[in-house]
Amino acid sequence: MASRTFLPRHLIRSARISSLSTLPHQTRLMTTSPPSFPALFARGGTSNGLVIHRKDLPPESQWSQVLPSAMGSPDPYVRQLDGMGSGISSTSKIVILGPPSRDNVDVEFTFLQVGIQDGGLDMAGNCGNMSSLVGPVAWDSGLVSSKTVETDQDGSQWATVRFLNTNTNKVMSSKFRVEGSPLRYTHKGDYTMDGVPGTGSKVVMSFLDPAGAKTGKALPTGNTVDSLTLSDGTTVKASLVDVGNPGVFISTESLGMADHLSLAPALVESNDQLKDRLEEIRQAGAILMGLDPKVKSVPKIVLLFPSSGSSEVDIRCLALSMGQAHKAVPLTLALCLGAASQLKGTIASDLIDGKSKDTVTIGHPSGKVDIGTVIRDDRIESAQLLRTARILMKGDTSLGHAMADPINSVPEPGHPYFPLDAVIPGYLPNSTGVFELISTFGAIVSAVVGFAVWQTTRTRKPVRPIDQFAVGWFALCKSDTAALRQNKK
Repeated sequence: MASRTFLPRHLIRSARISSLSTLPHQTRLMTTSPPSFPALFARGGTSNGLVIHRKDLPPESQWSQVLPSAMGSPDPYVRQLDGMGSGISSTSKIVILGPPSRDNVDVEFTFLQVGIQDGGLDMAGNCGNMSSLVGPVAWDSGLVSSKTVETDQDGSQWATVRFLNTNTNKVMSSKFRVEGSPLRYTHKGDYTMDGVPGTGSKVVMSFLDPAGAKTGKALPTGNTVDSLTLSDGTTVKASLVDVGNPGVFISTESLGMADHLSLAPALVESNDQLKDRLEEIRQAGAILMGLDPKVKSVPKIVLLFPSSGSSEVDIRCLALSMGQAHKAVPLTLALCLGAASQLKGTIASDLIDGKSKDTVTIGHPSGKVDIGTVIRDDRIESAQLLRTARILMKGDTSLGHAMADPINSVPEPGHPYFPLDAVIPGYLPNSTGVFELISTFGAIVSAVVGFAVWQTTRTRKPVRPIDQFAVGWFALCKSDTAALRQNKK
């Protein structure tokens, strides 16, 4: 149970609660409202979710309770109606920013995939789409101490931020447009990104030395193609590649799926038999890659099929993330596929006829994405792509039904975890509704006793101590009730 710190008695004067600005630092405030913490709700690429500063969170040991609640998980109805999520894997994401732990980066971040039904926190891999938010948010919030700005020929100014992803221990950088005084990120621009309506300002993402994000090698088994044996005795050819995030790449032909139209996300979602088979293939690939098959976020499985003669794309794909058919493509999987297409002998390379290209255009259910890969001396040096990002809302995220117990750590001075009401010494411990009950009951009792006091006064008899207490109690309850009402507004 959460510890309780009461208001010091010297703060109670004239039967009223003193201003909370007079509270000693690190005084625990009890609340009749759900606890909350500051956060941004933002879109990065084709994903959205919460962006939170590490300093605004309780200790990491409590994340498994606090963060799922903020997203509305666990939710057996798979909708996340009671939180910031929306029931699909690409919108059930959290990015946590913090100061750097090494010298060659400006900031570091941790990505969390929140399980919709079970509320589990998966930190096994990174999200490239949400990574596009890290640079702009870190820049605007003052986390970047040494700022690098370049000016284009047209006079536009571009900032560059380097950051470390703690999930993969890989360094990335982003370049984005800034304007104003002081310089701040601007989301306005003319770049169009498939899967997102409208236009926006380009965020140029560079993944440095992206190979072996989880396994240490671009080809974890050393093979460009492996045979995966399934429970029914059949085998499936797959390319197991780890660049940005691990992926299990298979061709639709190996599954006997000639009709590519049947690979629309909605149709795949309704085909439980196909999804079960793909999950079995994914788990078999995970085992060969030396990864835990029970972790749903890595590796992801990607279905590949040819471009059908289209001049706009080089290869087409459908990815599954957390068991759901993705409506676009996870960015780290696109990055992995772009690199795989440059590795001769992989299924992806064969589908684009082994053509070596600096930039590969990948078709996905919502359009296409260009992936640029730099390979020198058989080493994947970097991968680059374009995203857009936008801050949708700033405020406090309230924790909801899934919180079994309030945050039980003492906030830092000035930390806005709790609304401004407090427990009075000598009274019942606070819990939801207790203060209102005490105040209402006290007001009723005091009114009755107060009437008796008034009668006593009329008869000019001495007022007893119990009557004085009743009047004081009435004043205190009135003050407390008013404070609570003000807090709820």
